[in-house]
Amino acid sequence: MFQLNKKIAVVTGGGSGIGKAVALLFAKQSAEVHVMDLNEEACNATVQEIKGNNGKAVAQVCDVSDQKQVREVFSNIGKVDILVNSAGISHIGNVENTTEADLDRLYNVNIKGVYNCLQAAVSIMKQNKAGVILNLASVAGIIGLADRFAYSMTKAAVYSMTITVARDYIHEGIRCNCISPGRVHTPFVDGYIKKNYQGREDEMFEKLSKAQPIGRMAQPEEIACLILYLCSDEAAFVTGCDYPIDGGALKLNN
Repeated sequence: MFQLNKKIAVVTGGGSGIGKAVALLFAKQSAEVHVMDLNEEACNATVQEIKGNNGKAVAQVCDVSDQKQVREVFSNIGKVDILVNSAGISHIGNVENTTEADLDRLYNVNIKGVYNCLQAAVSIMKQNKAGVILNLASVAGIIGLADRFAYSMTKAAVYSMTITVARDYIHEGIRCNCISPGRVHTPFVDGYIKKNYQGREDEMFEKLSKAQPIGRMAQPEEIACLILYLCSDEAAFVTGCDYPIDGGALKLNN
C-alpha cells in the first residue's frame, strides 16, 4: 500500500522541515522526487540523501514567488503526477506591529508561491487527466493564533485555494487537499527559540510542546505520513478536504 511507483512528484520547500520529510518518504515509496527549494545547499543535501538510499531525485533550485522561475521548472520537468506545496515562511506579530514589508513577504511566499505552483501544475495535470495536489495550511488559518496575524491570514488563503482548485478541476481528474498541522518541531522552531529566549531554550521548548493537548510537538515524519496517504492511490476518493494533524489543538484545547 501507499506505493508511488512511476509517479513524478514535486515537493516545494524540500530542503528542510516537513518538505524534506515528504521528499524522503516519497522517494522511499518509489517516486521520482523533484526537490524545489530556494536554498541550493539544502536542496542538494536532500537530493543526495535520497540518492544515497537508492532513490530517484532531482534538485530544482527555485524561488516559488517568482512566476517565471516556477514555470520554467515545471516546463522542464514535463509530466507531474503529484505536487506538494510545502514551501512557506512564518512571522511573529499582531496587526499593529506587522509592517507592510512583513505582509508583502508573507504574501509572496505563502500565497503567491502556492498560486504559482498550482497554476503551473494544474496546466500539466489537465493534459493527463490526472494529478494530486497537497497544500500545507495550518491550524493558524482556522483558529487564529496570537501574534500570528500575517501567517494566519496566508494559511487561511491556502485553505481557500485548496477548496476552489478541488471544485474547479474535479472533472479533470485532479484531486486537491490540504492539511492543517499544529506545532511541528522544525529548524524554524529551534531558530525562533534560540533567537528570542537565549538561556531559556529548554524551558521554552517544553512550554511550546505542552501547548498541544497531546503534550508534544509533531515530528516532520509524522506529517509526511498523512501527506503520503492523501497523495497515494489509496486516497482516490478524497478531494476538497482539510485534515487537521494537530495533537488535539482544535478540538481539545479548551
